[in-house]
Amino acid sequence: MRLVWKSLDKMRCLRKRSTIPFLGFLITFLLFLNLYIEDGYVLEGDKRQLRETLVHPPSSERYVHTFRDLSNFSGTINVTYRYLAGTPLNRKKYLTIGLSSVKRKRGNYLLETIKSIFDQSSYEELKEIVVVVHLADFDLVWCENLVQEITRKFAHHIIAGRLLVIQAPEDYYPSLDGLKRNYNDPEDRVRFRSKQNVDYAFLLNFCTNLSHFYMMLEDDVRCSRNFLTALKKVITSREGSYWVMLEFSKLGYIGKLYHSKDLPRLAHFLLMFYQEMPCDWLLIHFRGLLAQKDVIRFKPSLFQHMGYYSSYKGAENKLKDDDFEEDSIDIPDNPPASLYTNINVFENYDATKAYSSVDEYFWGKPPATGDFFVIVFNKSTKISKIKIATGSDDRQNDILHHGALEVGEKLVGTKKGKQCSSYITLGEFKNGNIEVQDVDHKIAFDIECVRIVVTASQKEWLIIRSISLWTTQPPSQ
Repeated sequence: MRLVWKSLDKMRCLRKRSTIPFLGFLITFLLFLNLYIEDGYVLEGDKRQLRETLVHPPSSERYVHTFRDLSNFSGTINVTYRYLAGTPLNRKKYLTIGLSSVKRKRGNYLLETIKSIFDQSSYEELKEIVVVVHLADFDLVWCENLVQEITRKFAHHIIAGRLLVIQAPEDYYPSLDGLKRNYNDPEDRVRFRSKQNVDYAFLLNFCTNLSHFYMMLEDDVRCSRNFLTALKKVITSREGSYWVMLEFSKLGYIGKLYHSKDLPRLAHFLLMFYQEMPCDWLLIHFRGLLAQKDVIRFKPSLFQHMGYYSSYKGAENKLKDDDFEEDSIDIPDNPPASLYTNINVFENYDATKAYSSVDEYFWGKPPATGDFFVIVFNKSTKISKIKIATGSDDRQNDILHHGALEVGEKLVGTKKGKQCSSYITLGEFKNGNIEVQDVDHKIAFDIECVRIVVTASQKEWLIIRSISLWTTQPPSQ
């Protein structure tokens, strides 16, 4: 296999000076060539005895077979993994959480990360997750010592099938010498990030059939409480809409969610272009090629970077996600609805963006008295809480200076669509914000519309940053 990878490297060197345009074309061609192939996944590890195994050096024939697998984006890569701790269960879980870890020169946060995943999950949530740790360091003594620590601290999770520790043998890795130095990165930096791409590819490949969804974390992360419940709420809200990657952190390769059916394609993608650029850059290309144009990131963030020293040369890394909240289970429901406004919209900052839990907003030109922004639900609903925020950090004066919040019933058809014919005022905006609790106790009817009304003209533009609604189930009859 090393000979094949080296041959590939020599071929790639011929196009060294035209990397970017050729890479874009090659990525597009290869990915879309396989985009519609039927998904027939076969996880090699599932076929093998579920225990720690001895791995025999692959023959040259298997090297060639592994390389040829790269032409089939829908199939898994033929890798024989070492099971260092735990065995996968037969039942497919809801979510797999993947971690790849290597020996650091300074600090080690893996055990804290695993502990945070389990500690921040309820008993019911633990039934729906499996954590897979890929120890991707070639220092086998370090791996063995770390496995002993993991086994001692998390024995009950391993026995319950909630924690697996694996390793892809070094023989399966491509050459990490003589790599292209794109972006003028130093040689050791190129080697580090290229190997990291392969580490992730082998991890993704292993996790293909373990669950319905896959979440990538780094090995130095703290989780918010009941993060799985928050994730499920978001996934449910996106039913019927197309997405490739949902983001629950704005940092690195933390909190990135995929459909498990897309993992083989992503694994092949990282392997094919492992030496071209860092993994988080490749992810942007992958997402775009699968026709998700925009970032879909949710706030508050569910995961926080906690490491102080990077896995690359022990360099300091103090990055923090300022959108992270320790208790973030209270994510709004925002039931399906149509949105209308007569405020002049600026460019593509349309009304729907204020109602989305994604990090975007509505932006309109200066509103006048009587202007409105209305949400019309697909079906009437009971609402327990409404919270609306206007303005933004960089445009703090683009708030609603004078406005009221109303809820309505009795839908009627108009030339501009459906509208409610009867409204009740819940309160006035203060400093551009409003929050009303116990709405279902204050309003006797099931709500069909929520409306923001401008009560005085203003010179400033208007940003509606977020509209958050929490619903309640009607009492049983």
